[in-house]
Amino acid sequence: VQLQASGGGLVQAGASLRLSCAASGLAFSAFHMGWFRQAPGKEREFVARISGRVGVGTTYYGDSVKGRFTISRDNAKNTVYLQMNSLKPEDTAVYYCAAQAPVFSDYANDVKYNYWGQGTQVTVSS
Repeated sequence: VQLQASGGGLVQAGASLRLSCAASGLAFSAFHMGWFRQAPGKEREFVARISGRVGVGTTYYGDSVKGRFTISRDNAKNTVYLQMNSLKPEDTAVYYCAAQAPVFSDYANDVKYNYWGQGTQVTVSS
């Protein structure tokens, strides 16, 4: 299984970015797909998750990104996206995509995710 995240970069506060995560080697449409982030010196934080086929694409968001970030998926392309709008300096972190087997429902618990991508850096300047 491989998860390849991309789309990070350096932007100013208020800007937008779209992250992508291309998956291979798994039954993508069945898996729940999530995004987490980790800032220097901080614990990994749940950002968003979109359910797989069983959950009919239900979305969940961390409190700090609700209303600004949108997760989506394209099962035909085996890709999950994270559209990030109104970025703030506190959004600066390495962003990781992760795949969670359909049997799990604890969407915010990183230990319940089965596969992880390598991370992409997002830096937001003030």
